[in-house]
Amino acid sequence: MNRYYYDFHIHSCLSPCADNDMTPGNIAGVCALAGLQIAALTDHNSTKNCPAFWGAAKKQGIIPIAGMELTTAEDIHVVCLFERLEEAMAFGDAVDERRIRIKNRVDIFGDQIIMDEDDEPIGIEEDMLPNATMLSLDDVPPLVERFNGVCFPAHIDREANGIIAILGTIPESPDFGCVELRDYDKKEDYQSKYPILKEKLMLCGSDAHYLWDIRDAHACFELEDEPYSGDFVRHQLFLRLKGENKR
Repeated sequence: MNRYYYDFHIHSCLSPCADNDMTPGNIAGVCALAGLQIAALTDHNSTKNCPAFWGAAKKQGIIPIAGMELTTAEDIHVVCLFERLEEAMAFGDAVDERRIRIKNRVDIFGDQIIMDEDDEPIGIEEDMLPNATMLSLDDVPPLVERFNGVCFPAHIDREANGIIAILGTIPESPDFGCVELRDYDKKEDYQSKYPILKEKLMLCGSDAHYLWDIRDAHACFELEDEPYSGDFVRHQLFLRLKGENKR
């Protein structure tokens, strides 16, 4: 068993609000410099840069996770993570069918660039990505579970698109096993104010939109890793996130 530092919430240049320097290769390189062992790419309502990040992260010795920051119909952000790349891509296709199509205004919102693992542009997303989908908060967990993933409310300590800011509380249903804070120092304050959080795994994510947002290693899990492989460690992590292994 060893300590694995993570960041489960990073945006690439596919997200229009992220800097164009947030290429898969640059993200992987900065994650390595920051001392992270596990990192997830979570663009707004799309997984199209996950294959490139998967390859780039492996080159840097980072265990990659394919994910998405989904915007619900209520305008709540939910981080969705997947153990297998192919299941993340299938989930991305399912969300794509439930998006509300509005043409992106690059001059206002920014580029939405699809990359390969060598940081070469291979396409653009024409329609605006961050806007609300047709998926309600209740719709998200069963859809994520259909693709063997795990999901949790993003940045609950933020006003913008945070579940508490929008609903006024953490609802009992859907029953998320995890929640994310941007500022982990607020953990005890939030658990005191919202006792339901004492039953949940509290995670920390950078929500990085610029390379300098990626934080030096500080949030971690102790995970079984013998016999070592990235796939084995990733599997142990997902057991923990799903509450199947609480050690």
